[in-house]
Amino acid sequence: MKNRGCRTSQFLPNKKHEKRSKTKKKENLGKKQKDKGEFSSGDRNGGVSYVDRISELPDGILVSILSCLLLKEAAATSVLSRRWRDLWASTMNLNFEDEKNSRDFKEVKPNIQHRKRRSFVSLVDRAVQQHTGPLIERFRACFFLDRRFARSIDGWIEFAMKKRVQILELEFSAANVKDNYTFSHELLGLETGSTRKDLHSGIPSLRSSGCSIGFKSLKVLNLRHVNVAGEVLEYLLMNCPVERVSVVAAKNLVDIRVVSPSIAWKYLAIENCPDLKTIEICNADIVSFTYIGVAINLLLSNVPLLAEVSITELEIESNNFFDSITVSVELPFTQLSCYLSQLKYLTMDISEAVYNQDYVFPILANLKYLELICEPHYASALRYLTSFMKASPYLQRLVLKMNIITSWLEEMGIGKTGMEEIVTTEQMEAVAKCPHHELKVIEIVGYRARRFAAKHVILLLKNAVALEKLVIDPVRHRSRGPSMVKEDIDEEMKARNHAMKHLKKIVPSTVNFVCL
Repeated sequence: MKNRGCRTSQFLPNKKHEKRSKTKKKENLGKKQKDKGEFSSGDRNGGVSYVDRISELPDGILVSILSCLLLKEAAATSVLSRRWRDLWASTMNLNFEDEKNSRDFKEVKPNIQHRKRRSFVSLVDRAVQQHTGPLIERFRACFFLDRRFARSIDGWIEFAMKKRVQILELEFSAANVKDNYTFSHELLGLETGSTRKDLHSGIPSLRSSGCSIGFKSLKVLNLRHVNVAGEVLEYLLMNCPVERVSVVAAKNLVDIRVVSPSIAWKYLAIENCPDLKTIEICNADIVSFTYIGVAINLLLSNVPLLAEVSITELEIESNNFFDSITVSVELPFTQLSCYLSQLKYLTMDISEAVYNQDYVFPILANLKYLELICEPHYASALRYLTSFMKASPYLQRLVLKMNIITSWLEEMGIGKTGMEEIVTTEQMEAVAKCPHHELKVIEIVGYRARRFAAKHVILLLKNAVALEKLVIDPVRHRSRGPSMVKEDIDEEMKARNHAMKHLKKIVPSTVNFVCL
């Protein structure tokens, strides 16, 4: 009887049938509206139709919006409607960084690591194959890859060049620099062992190469754990409109020599390249130079726009303590002697530098910003601080990054009590007073609840007579991000309490005290 009622209701125009019919029509209408970018909703007064204006925008604008998202987020929009299905494949920002798998990568077994590497490479390969846009602005691949994946990485670079990439970032990480991926000469149409005369674009193979066309749009190049020869780097600098170049942990990079008035690059950063011996820059409009590594032969000539320099000279390690080569500020100051007076921004790591009381600091007449990385538990740090302030009469902002390695000191048998006495009151009083009338802002990064850390702040407060703002940031400059451990967080909390209790009360009322 129940079934009969159902069959009868299919033909009779009763209210129940009308209600189901209207619902079905609405569902069908909703599907059509979804494909058109229209949506409907109902209320007591009846259905109201809304139009999705975003989906009506031109493809170019939608692709620009998607390019602001991470690639996974952009790809997720393909389920919105038929209109959005393939738009993500035209995105101009290809950023491949697997933060989730990177976080615990080093903690898992080798076979699982290899599986994650293969998964990452497959993901990038598929995205490259499916990309349909004519151009890309940025291509970034960041994961634990090495030379075993050279074929795929070569393909990514060729793809990026053909799409006239503007920002190319290959940030890998190998267990040893000898296992780094190598940026191939062939990608530029160069033969291995090419001379500097071959680096100009007059080479027929370069003019006819499809990749060379793409390199003509390159503006930013970041390479990490990518072995690159000096000839390759010089070619890119001299034949492409590159403005920013950063090379980190590249083996086989022995010398960099760029002598050309026509190159466009403004920023160069070279970090931890173990084989590097010489950097020579002549007749260039370089604005910013950063170097981290052991002492090298640095030759600068006719660089009138150089205004920002960051130098971290690392100690050459030796099995015999007495054979170790000491670090000082004298060598970089000598190498930069002709351009010190024009510098406006200077960053130096003096953590391992040996203080020479007989050395006379050159005057930094135009310096406005100074950043020093130091170990404040040594009296030499105070002496360096005083010397820098004397040499920078027009300094406006000082950033002091404290590298306090308490665990290392405690291993040497220096406990918290003894640690406070490394910088004695007599040593601090012996530091010559250097009143500074231009310094407006002081920022202390990595502050800790230690008396010797507070002594640096007290010294600065006494001498910065025109100070307007003091910022205390307890987060260590090398411990930011997800890698921070509970001990760091506890130390930061103690440091904040220490700063609020002991520093705030001695800061003049005219100074804005900020504790982050």
